[in-house]
Amino acid sequence: MPVEKIDTLVVGGGQAGVAMSEHLGKAGVPHLVLERGRIAERWRSERWDSLVANGPAWHDRFPGMEFPGDPDAFVAKEQVAEYFAAYAEKLGAPIRCGVEVREVRRNAGRPGFAVTTSQGVIEANRVVAATGPFQKPLVPALIPADAGVTQLHSSGYRNPDQLPPGAVLVIGAGSSGVQIADELMRAGRKVYLSVGPHDRPPRSYRGRDFCWWLGVLGKWDMAAPAPGTEHVTIAVSGARGGETVDFRRLGNRGMVLLGRTEGYGDGSLNFSPDLRRNLDRGDENYLSLLDEADAHIASNGLDLPEEPEARKREPDPDCVTDPLLELNLAGAGIATVIWATGFAVDFGWIRADAFDERGRPLHQRGVSVQPGLYFLGLPWQSRRGSSFIWGVWHDARHIAEQIVIQRKYFDYQGKAQRTLQEA
Repeated sequence: MPVEKIDTLVVGGGQAGVAMSEHLGKAGVPHLVLERGRIAERWRSERWDSLVANGPAWHDRFPGMEFPGDPDAFVAKEQVAEYFAAYAEKLGAPIRCGVEVREVRRNAGRPGFAVTTSQGVIEANRVVAATGPFQKPLVPALIPADAGVTQLHSSGYRNPDQLPPGAVLVIGAGSSGVQIADELMRAGRKVYLSVGPHDRPPRSYRGRDFCWWLGVLGKWDMAAPAPGTEHVTIAVSGARGGETVDFRRLGNRGMVLLGRTEGYGDGSLNFSPDLRRNLDRGDENYLSLLDEADAHIASNGLDLPEEPEARKREPDPDCVTDPLLELNLAGAGIATVIWATGFAVDFGWIRADAFDERGRPLHQRGVSVQPGLYFLGLPWQSRRGSSFIWGVWHDARHIAEQIVIQRKYFDYQGKAQRTLQEA
């Protein structure tokens, strides 16, 4: 088969790939986007049924198109996927679906890459890895497979009816973990939730969503922190029209809160005695944002209603005052363990010297140390908002600008070269 050639190949047809295609198209860069499933496939098939966006529709979108309906609504996952498909159609984006990229290998002795796909080989001068931050589910090898419980990652959870009868332990209390645990408790399940350190912003305060507050307070543009400290678990929810996550409220309604999961032996899990400390840290984060919001309102003379009830704290539930440090799974009737423990990047398909010892890309705002290779959609790629829908759009613009600059250098013919050609 003849080898297909393209200037820039984008791997991944989700929000990052669509944003990249928009900016490359505007810049006149010939390109192709490959997606192994459908456009925005992860939104469709790797999220639970009731998932909605964690930000309101007016905020979590690209600048070029609004979501239909209420701008303050939290859009369901299928609508998010349809939005990206419609956006790509509006652009006329060259996205080829159903094509898996199996290997990207740096050419030896010449620029560019050989890209092996399920439909043949493509030669590309440049490659943008736009596969996002949710690539490889992280499941600690803690509970053995023969422990007598069903184990699945949050990306494999769909709805309560999917699970066998019995209690459920959810490990990880970020946005996914707390929303899944709450849904299961509302469905009548006995739920245990292992809570680690986290940030807990208010869903809204004084009539403004927390996305708005992060914007006006300049927090979306925070630069990436030091290596190894980039990830902070954030507990926020758009479920049921949006609500502030309050772990003490969940505990008072019957959910059993636990500290961080530490070990397993003889059918029992052990937990760190850090539950109260983790909850207090979340409260401090919550209150600090309220303080900054109040100061901003006062200094700018904004007419926003006071909200004193936002500072009220529910009493500690029994599971906080007398925390469980050990839990026998069978004795507690736990039939399912859901690991809401996040994801790792997986770039094993890229054969290039472009990663650190942990497999993380070495880059500056998405521009790899390996010439011609770029990354898009990474957490904290350039700022706090990088892995959010609107943030990835702005990072894509920067990468497109860098690609245009490199193309101009490659196209340049100096005086000596022109003289030789004219001779």
